[in-house]
Amino acid sequence: MRKSQLADGFVIGQRWISESEADLGLGIVLDVSNRRLTLSFPAAGERRTYAMDNAPVSRVKYEVGEKVRHQDGTKMVITDVVEQAGCLLYIGVTKDEEALSIPEFELDSFVQFSTPRDRLFAGQIDKHDHFTLRYQTLHYQNQHRQSPMFGLAGPRVQLLPHQLYIASEVSQRHAPRVLLADEVGLGKTIEAGLVLHQQLMSGRVQRALIVVPASLQHQWLVEMLRRFNLAFTLLDEARCNALVGLDSVEESVDYVDDFEDDIEKSADTSNPFETAQLIICSLDFLTKNNYRYEQAVQAEWDLLLVDEAHHLQWSEKKPSKAYNCIEGLAKKSKGLLLLTATPEQLGLESHFARLRLLDPDRYYDLEKFIAEQKAYQPLNELVQELLKQQQDAAGAIPAKLLKALADYLPKETLNELQEKAESQSLAVALDTAVDYLLDRHGTGRVLFRNTRNSVAGFPERKLHAHQLELDAEDTQALQALSLAAQVCAEQYWQQKTDTDWWLQDPRVTWLAEWLRQHRRKKTVVICANADSAQSIEEFLRLRKGFTTAVFHEGLSLIERDRAAAYFAEADDGAQVLICSEIGSEGRNFQFAQDLVLFDLPTNPDLLEQRIGRLDRIGQTATVNIHVPYYQHSAQEKLLNWYHQGLNAFEKTCAIGQAVYVQFAEQLLPALVSHDEPAFAQLVQETRAFATNLVEQLQQGRDRLLELNSCKPTQAQALVDVLAENDVNAALPNYMEQVFDSFGIDYEKHSEKSLVLHPSDHMRVAEFPGLPESGLTITYDRQQALSREDMQFLSWEHPLVIGAQDLISLSEFGNTALCTLKLPPLKPGTLLLEALFVLHCPAPTELQLFRYMPQSLLRVLLDDKGKDLSGVLGINQFSKLLQKVPRNNAQDLVRHARPTLTTMVQKAEEITAAKQSELIAEAQAKVSEQLNGELARMKALKEVNPNVRQQEIDYLQQRLSASQHFLSQAKIRLDALRVVMTI
Repeated sequence: MRKSQLADGFVIGQRWISESEADLGLGIVLDVSNRRLTLSFPAAGERRTYAMDNAPVSRVKYEVGEKVRHQDGTKMVITDVVEQAGCLLYIGVTKDEEALSIPEFELDSFVQFSTPRDRLFAGQIDKHDHFTLRYQTLHYQNQHRQSPMFGLAGPRVQLLPHQLYIASEVSQRHAPRVLLADEVGLGKTIEAGLVLHQQLMSGRVQRALIVVPASLQHQWLVEMLRRFNLAFTLLDEARCNALVGLDSVEESVDYVDDFEDDIEKSADTSNPFETAQLIICSLDFLTKNNYRYEQAVQAEWDLLLVDEAHHLQWSEKKPSKAYNCIEGLAKKSKGLLLLTATPEQLGLESHFARLRLLDPDRYYDLEKFIAEQKAYQPLNELVQELLKQQQDAAGAIPAKLLKALADYLPKETLNELQEKAESQSLAVALDTAVDYLLDRHGTGRVLFRNTRNSVAGFPERKLHAHQLELDAEDTQALQALSLAAQVCAEQYWQQKTDTDWWLQDPRVTWLAEWLRQHRRKKTVVICANADSAQSIEEFLRLRKGFTTAVFHEGLSLIERDRAAAYFAEADDGAQVLICSEIGSEGRNFQFAQDLVLFDLPTNPDLLEQRIGRLDRIGQTATVNIHVPYYQHSAQEKLLNWYHQGLNAFEKTCAIGQAVYVQFAEQLLPALVSHDEPAFAQLVQETRAFATNLVEQLQQGRDRLLELNSCKPTQAQALVDVLAENDVNAALPNYMEQVFDSFGIDYEKHSEKSLVLHPSDHMRVAEFPGLPESGLTITYDRQQALSREDMQFLSWEHPLVIGAQDLISLSEFGNTALCTLKLPPLKPGTLLLEALFVLHCPAPTELQLFRYMPQSLLRVLLDDKGKDLSGVLGINQFSKLLQKVPRNNAQDLVRHARPTLTTMVQKAEEITAAKQSELIAEAQAKVSEQLNGELARMKALKEVNPNVRQQEIDYLQQRLSASQHFLSQAKIRLDALRVVMTI
């Protein structure tokens, strides 16, 4: 097939294609008059009218030897082409050797020119820099897929070794079922998000359900979207009713009654849990609505995540409804992540109950579990001894240690360790021994727990209590109120006079004065409700002249982003951010060091959550906690109970909830009573109980488990890979070429950040991931962490992935023609640059791209058939090329078609010869890696019952399937660029 343009003239009945709308198929000339050209496109049912002097169309002329199809579906091979009055008659034979003639106006219009060969010979020639961009896209796609950090590089998170280690370890498993139990502030949500993100990227997970306490739904929704670019659907009763077209809860009850005998049928047609792939809902929503719970169970889940898992109460005789709810979902879900900061805080029975959710076949007997845990204590002690004894010098393993190791390791392993000790060093041998022992540790594969003792980088915390004196009348009036009214006293001040409460409340006066004295400090103020936050913000901004931002649940996500971003600005941003309780959920402000607790919650976990917005890894200075309180009030007592009883302000309080549960019945009445000696006794009892509990937890620290939860050398290697990737300029350079090629406007915002806007001249109607309102992006991880209004662009960001798919899955840049001036090559030499990909359609979860490092092949032939690709690399080559006017390019292709056809065939022969070799290499790599992992897992299962047979079966199935699909891989021509030397 070849193409000519206006020089051939337009004749009714001729077949032409639109260069700007190739998907319209073959067009036919309907009318040529008044310098206008009208084409009909039967395949699309469309008509187009063009000005004749600049019509963006190309004439279609098929050549002898090509296959064409009549509009009735009959196919033939062309043996001759006859021109009659400007139109063509194609003569040929069918597959049955019957002669057939087809006038061009009777050709089938449902034709797409998408392959490089067809587009090139049809005259659909792209810009030569688009060809280069296509090559770069394929190269970077392949390169990133080969990275050991694939799936973990994209999220907006700090590069913390313990988090990345857990994420890497867990996300590589099939259907992981683990308990993430890091202490408060170490980032369990981040770890779970990293695991989920990697499993989604790798194709192992398609559908995920997150079940959380109702108070944390928004936090998870924000975290998943802002940090991981995962858009979850939040399901509650109102949302469910809307999805099935119901208007009220009452109507929903009627609906349930109508269908309660046919739940399965209902789930098939209107199950709200099947309307999205990623869903968040509260635990209460499921436990209080049996019908919704049944729908959740009937939906298929690849991964279930449950936060605050320590709330799932269990006993052998009477498990709680919440526990039974999660147990039912856990049985239906392939993978399960349980999150809790207190794995053994509620006792071994509760700890066993959570492990039982992970693997009921393994953890079926509480007494046996308790016995096993006690049996691991000697192993724990042995590991401690090994860590103490490490030496850099070579030498034999001490006989005492060797004897102890013999209780846990086979003889051949001991011989291996002894050889390492003598040939390398004792340190290497003992490191290896520790690794072997960790592999065999009881809950090491299903439980990950890092503590602040084992993770560095946390700041100190300091309490500043600010006593505010009231007159006797106000003191007595407040003391007569309920606990809630005393803690949040806004209503008292509002009712006392006709003026607004913030003009009367001493806490507001103190806050304004303190901020005036500390104008250079970024300060976060948290209070219980949104109305109070708004009032305080207006007072400080309008009456006192402070630069302020407000953050509460009444704002949209965009408005919250703007508030957080304004506060985050170092120079011109707000001095103070006033938050409602929602300010202690989902957002982190570790760039600030001063936190004002305008009131105190009665829940210790909520207090820790508030302080945790500033007290996090990444905080660079002491966190100053300011608490204004009324003298002789419930506020003062609550402050004292927290500080003197729990030490909850200046130390992380992992035991707070357990202590609160123990003393709540005494505490709440005592806060509003006038019995000072009794309250002092309560504080003393609380302190003794809390101290004892902390000591128990410290003595019970499982160092073996902590070692298994983060292996420093491997963890640091992961950090180093990502850190190196972050400073690489390849992504910014690549994306600027993408923006230029697709007509996206961009301007510099600051260093390493841009503002993007759609333009009127974009190549596509909608660019993936780019909203109509535009987008601010940054390539800098640290800037992204402090500026939540910016998108962190990485190779895994939806905008980047969307751009790469837009290029690689379309015809973009798969043909080009240009000229080259290079002295060693004679003028008039024809070069053909061809790109090939090793194409292997297979289920995404097999991740076969990991085993095909050479999946992109490039051939550069001259007209003598010599391959110059080894001499002229594509980057060097592309810089020397010059564009050719489209008309000239199309004429050159038409005249050089015979030569180009031969060159394409030669390029295909060269790459075809490599196909078997590449497939064999990939299969060998699959066999080596998966067989190695299989052998390790089988050996490990012999000594560690936490290795599930399902994991081994999956590896065997994956190995078989991978070999099968790789055997069907084919090398496919992806793009062609013709170069004429001048």
